[in-house]
Amino acid sequence: MAASVNSINNRLSLAMERTGQWVFSQEIPTDVLVVVGEANFSLHKFMLVAKSNHIRKLIVESNEPDLTTIDLSNIPGGPEIFEKAAKFCYGVNFEITVHNVAPLRCAAEYLEMTEKYCTNNLASRTEDFLSQVALTSLSGAIVVLKSCEDLLPMAEGLKIVQRCIDVATLKACNEANFPSRSPTNWWTEELSILDIEFFGRVISAMKNRGAKVLTIASAMITYTERALRDLVRDHSGNGTKSLAPNEPEVRVRQREILEAVVDLLPAEKAAFPINFLCCLLRSAIFLRASSGCKNELEKRISVILEHVTVDDLLVLSFTYDGERLFDLDSVRKIISGFVEKEKSVAVFNGGDYRETCSTAMHRVAKTIDAYLSEIAAYGELTISKFNGIANLIPKGSRKVDDDLYRAIDIFLKAHPNLDEIEREKVCSVMDPLKLSYEARVHASQNKRLPVQIVLHALYYDQLKLRSGAVDDKPEPAAVTRSQLQTDVSLVRENEALRTELMKMKLFISDMKKGSPTGNPSVHTIGTTSSKGSSKKTFFSSMSKTLGKLNPFKHGSKDTSSIEDAVDVTKPRRRRFSIS
Repeated sequence: MAASVNSINNRLSLAMERTGQWVFSQEIPTDVLVVVGEANFSLHKFMLVAKSNHIRKLIVESNEPDLTTIDLSNIPGGPEIFEKAAKFCYGVNFEITVHNVAPLRCAAEYLEMTEKYCTNNLASRTEDFLSQVALTSLSGAIVVLKSCEDLLPMAEGLKIVQRCIDVATLKACNEANFPSRSPTNWWTEELSILDIEFFGRVISAMKNRGAKVLTIASAMITYTERALRDLVRDHSGNGTKSLAPNEPEVRVRQREILEAVVDLLPAEKAAFPINFLCCLLRSAIFLRASSGCKNELEKRISVILEHVTVDDLLVLSFTYDGERLFDLDSVRKIISGFVEKEKSVAVFNGGDYRETCSTAMHRVAKTIDAYLSEIAAYGELTISKFNGIANLIPKGSRKVDDDLYRAIDIFLKAHPNLDEIEREKVCSVMDPLKLSYEARVHASQNKRLPVQIVLHALYYDQLKLRSGAVDDKPEPAAVTRSQLQTDVSLVRENEALRTELMKMKLFISDMKKGSPTGNPSVHTIGTTSSKGSSKKTFFSSMSKTLGKLNPFKHGSKDTSSIEDAVDVTKPRRRRFSIS
């Protein structure tokens, strides 16, 4: 700050020194002191009044009989521009350039140095330079437009801004269609020096002129990378770690630029590369931009999510220092939006998205699983966040679950304190029957996995060995799962039958022990009556169990559903007599 103040004071002292050189060359002593900010200029009234109607009015309308001091601190351009205007009044030559022509034109209007007051005045000289030199090229128009940022609203009222925008728009569109120099996108660098307001007006004018979407996108990418270089240095998302806490004004300004850039994005959702959009969204999260800004970026990314890479998703997930995870809500919204779009397309085409998934869906599923593997190692990633992202992908979009298994294994390794229930919850997103042979071998020996998953892997391989199936052509997961459930049911039924048979042996053994002759069929009447109810209960239970274990129940010889067509009740005895 001190250096900038010193430089300003040096420029003011130099300006006054130069002014003294050409003013004091006059033999007539000065009679008025013109104050412009912190600079004072000793000049002659008659020289100023000859060209400036504004100064004439101040002198004539003054209540002082001999006005010696005039304050012109509000003149556009400040002391440096007033010095040039004063030189013009004295007839001293100076150079008009694209950098000072707009301030000089505004100063001429402020001082009323127009043709109405004096012919060939400063206003007409600056207008000639604008039309004949400055506004004949794109670079000149951009520089003049840039200088107008500090001259509002006067530059707007004098139509300087609009004339510059018109020229810049025309020249930029021509360069985009018919490049005149190399590199072909040099004109985007020229536009990037503008303030966001003027840049937005140029982009809007290019849209109205019918510029191509890729042309607009090229200009906006270059502008954003320059205006937000600390946040969007390149498409990899590498930028500075963060803004210091004592720079809130810089952060607010960056947020305003980012939101304005998002508002300018063309309606075509696929106009920008996805890595650039991911960088913008990460910046929006970091700068705490408006929800509308973030939602727009999320929608645009979800539309072209099939082109996303793991690195693009990691850009969204981590802070600039790469040490902390952002809130993963944006990632979930993006994936959810893409899946919903795929569902709508499948329904429109008359298919079932749960059974048939598009190539794009398969590609996204593989990318998401690889992405989960990258973030699973971070301890701050909770089970709900991990499962929330994994469950967004439809089951049918994964041909094999090897990548997802790898992510689960990394997550369990990074979270060693999970209990059995929590580990089962993590593994619930994976289908063990969709693992490859190598993954099943690894899973069967993985001590981090819950027992249930290990048993699934082992039993599946036993089924494969029993059926002699070759792993090169795996059966569909639905068929395998059905076969597994059938085999498990048979195993349970065999166990139940074995248990009932053991009970029967024990019962018969008890009956033998209770009989005095050793013959279970010989009992006393009391014994029969006392044990009749228990024997009846046991045999009825046994018959029900054996009925459930009917080996023909699920086969072609099942007779449980056939109604008896013959009346088996005892017929009445008929009398074969004549009477």
